[in-house]
Amino acid sequence: MDRIRNLIALVARVGIGVIFIAHGWQKFNEYGISGVTASFTKMGIPMPGVSAWFAATVELLGGAALIVGIGLPVVGVLIAIDMAGAFLFVHASAGLISEGGSELVIALGLAALYLGFAGGRYSLDSLVAKGRYRELVTA
Repeated sequence: MDRIRNLIALVARVGIGVIFIAHGWQKFNEYGISGVTASFTKMGIPMPGVSAWFAATVELLGGAALIVGIGLPVVGVLIAIDMAGAFLFVHASAGLISEGGSELVIALGLAALYLGFAGGRYSLDSLVAKGRYRELVTA
């Protein structure tokens, strides 16, 4: 059962990680940081230039870190903060399930947070911990 649980955690990390990589890549390569900054300015997001860099970097690198399983607790928290900002400044006013609603950012943020702390044994974090994984997650 432990193997299945860890395999499912890996599959979930890969799926959520791919979504974040795609969003971060889009911010850097399709819109560009200047485009994201302009968009954040129009949405009234505080410190739009800093926020654009934060969102793009956390999404791209955080998504990759989720996939390989490195720095999972930190990555989970950073992505959750990113999604909390998206919720508070953009999606909350649209309601839960509607055009531009908040259900996706809530689900992605909570999934990343959970996977950051329960990402399973099949991760670089677990490899680095060299057998201390069980102690770390049960402490």
